Amino acid sequence: MARTGYTLPVFAVAAAKAALLRLQSIESVPQVTLDLLPDSAEIPIQQLTLLDAQSAVAITISDPGDNLDLTRDTPIWAWVRLEPRQDQPLILEAGEGLGRTAAGDPAIYSYARQLFDANLLPLIAANQTLRVTIILPAGRQLAQRTSNAAFGVLEGLSLLGTSGISQPLSAAEHLKELRLALQAKVIDQHHLTFCLGSNGMQVAERLGIPAAAVVQTGNWIGAMLVEASLRGAESVLLLGYQGKLIKLAGGIFNTSSHLADAKLEILSAAVIRTGGDLETAQSVLAAPTADAAYKILLERHQAAAAFGWLAQQISERAGQYVQKYADQALQIGTVLFDRQGQIICRDAVASELIAAFEAGATAAERQP
Repeated sequence: MARTGYTLPVFAVAAAKAALLRLQSIESVPQVTLDLLPDSAEIPIQQLTLLDAQSAVAITISDPGDNLDLTRDTPIWAWVRLEPRQDQPLILEAGEGLGRTAAGDPAIYSYARQLFDANLLPLIAANQTLRVTIILPAGRQLAQRTSNAAFGVLEGLSLLGTSGISQPLSAAEHLKELRLALQAKVIDQHHLTFCLGSNGMQVAERLGIPAAAVVQTGNWIGAMLVEASLRGAESVLLLGYQGKLIKLAGGIFNTSSHLADAKLEILSAAVIRTGGDLETAQSVLAAPTADAAYKILLERHQAAAAFGWLAQQISERAGQYVQKYADQALQIGTVLFDRQGQIICRDAVASELIAAFEAGATAAERQP
């Protein structure tokens, strides 16, 4: 049976709580109890040391259970200091390896902050402020294997999530979960936006797309498109990182690299189809990553043509896929963005769909 684990914010909060308890003259403990809102958990403490009368450090080790998670066995440090009461009783800071937003704020999101508040605030005296610095020694290196930079998280990992429990799902269970979420949304939203990965939400937000219309798809783009059509959707805006979404232009509708990974071949074909030279196409094929290939095309002023053609191909082939398996027409537009979350291109249908979302938001704002 698959083993559950915990998400990264849980281990960060556990380390901070252990360090604070040590400052309060409580002996070192092998584990701490956390309120996970609404669950609870016992989290082991790897190391704990008192630095001086006002500061301590504790270390936990990430354990996501049987999920495939790159943070497995990652050490999470919490350095806590007690100070005279300031405006806030609890101050959270990003140390080495914990990412920062473009505005410079620690990449500690809503659920993680709720965990810190629930587990630490009751322990802070009325005349004190607790300053907590979270450090992930391997965070900067691990972040290079994620899409964090594409979504504005710089220099490390983020404390992100909506639950403390890391529940392993089989492929079939994951797809079922995504389909159920889509079915719930399409009842009220007939014009949907598909995001490949949860971080795509930030790009959708910048485009003015309401969260109620955004559907996460995982790698199952084809299955989710068919599901949307069968459930009554009228249009779908495909929004994704170019290195993933361009696979659809080659007829690959499950974008998992474990099943098929022809992105460089598809991109090099786009270069030739749009009048590019053979040398550039060969350079694209030899590129180590989709990002490197994109940079080559930018330098040679061939990116706009190649990606514009790809966006149209993605929309057309996605429409054909739905027609084949659902026997229905579905309006589809495509937006491609780079690792920094900057829009590379959008096709004409995508522009129309985005304008419709913007018009809907404006109309809603005018309602009394």
